Amino acid sequence: MTAGEPSARPVWRAAGAVSSLAAAGLLGAATGVCVALFLWLLRVVTEVFWQFPDLLYLLPLAGLISGLLYQWAGRGVERGNRLIFEQIRNQEGVVPLRMAPLVLAGTLLTHLCGGSAGREGTAVQIGGSLAGGLGRWLRFSGTRRQTLLQSGLAGGFGAVFGTPLAGIVYACEAPQTGCWRLQALGPCAAAAVVGHLTATVCGTTHADYSIAGVTEFSVRTWLQLHGLLLPAGLAFVLAGRLYVGLSESVGAVLTRHVRRSWLRPVCGGLVLVLLVSSTGQTEALGLGADGNPGQPQLTSLATVFSSGGAGWWSWWWKLIFTAVTVGSGLRGGEVTPLFYIGATLGHSLSRLLDLPVALLSGLGFVTVFGAALRVPATSLVLGLELFGWRDAGLWTGLMVMLLVQ
Repeated sequence: MTAGEPSARPVWRAAGAVSSLAAAGLLGAATGVCVALFLWLLRVVTEVFWQFPDLLYLLPLAGLISGLLYQWAGRGVERGNRLIFEQIRNQEGVVPLRMAPLVLAGTLLTHLCGGSAGREGTAVQIGGSLAGGLGRWLRFSGTRRQTLLQSGLAGGFGAVFGTPLAGIVYACEAPQTGCWRLQALGPCAAAAVVGHLTATVCGTTHADYSIAGVTEFSVRTWLQLHGLLLPAGLAFVLAGRLYVGLSESVGAVLTRHVRRSWLRPVCGGLVLVLLVSSTGQTEALGLGADGNPGQPQLTSLATVFSSGGAGWWSWWWKLIFTAVTVGSGLRGGEVTPLFYIGATLGHSLSRLLDLPVALLSGLGFVTVFGAALRVPATSLVLGLELFGWRDAGLWTGLMVMLLVQ
């Protein structure tokens, strides 16, 4: 009996499925280790910046070093996430392995000097570049490379946020292939779960954002929430779209007026230094996830879920600073800043709408992210995975947010 005979085909398909799952598990483990190392290094450079805030004035130099690194060794990988999504859509799966060390170095330089960037883009690019290298080593081709690349996205996202379910959905939704590939769900699940568990074993911890018990279910509460959450949801979506438009405008202006791509991050660094010097705003610098022990009064994701934990315009300054950072080509993700923008906007809206601070901050947290990256399903699953499954108001709010996106 040959492999081409009908009775042999199920065996070969089963063998292919098993090998894809095994490869995805291996990829998840490697991604988890690398993401754990990245998060530890990120914590180190963040603490260095907290101790020496004048490092901000070296941000243009950090941008120059990062720009020259990509000019010298990063040809073909400078588009980051967009390159990975393009390779998935084209069923090619060709992502150079050098993307991982380049984005790691660039992101650490950005955060060392206070740039307003995130970490998801770095983790996803680490997973994607490892997937590209593993696919070449295993001599995968076509849809199997495509599936492995999606698994890299799932592993990176699941490991960096501790949310494997959201990682699976993100890997299927973010590339915007037009339809979800069901055959990718198993490998994506393997990579996301293994990546998360591996990062946890390596010592990675994640903040607890659970908001159970904020609201109790009743028909009256349900109707009131629907009426009040619709305008809040529209505000979150507009904020997400505003961020995207501003970030793209920054990139377009710099592309038009600064011909040398390696100089654009320098310009972004200079603009941020001028913004801080002229406004005195410093709380929008950095990742924004954890509070600075030396300045506990500053807004962060650690404070925003409590009354008085954010200013009226905290979201606006973070939006501006992040759009300049990311739009100019300084390396790092944008998801955690989007969390910050949404959560602080929700904090402000909770005062206007007289709704629980934790509920509005949580809904803004995921909705601005979902609207900006056009991943509404991911934002729904992420909200449930981060905030818990037991609060009736959260369920209602997430459904409304999904509707407005």
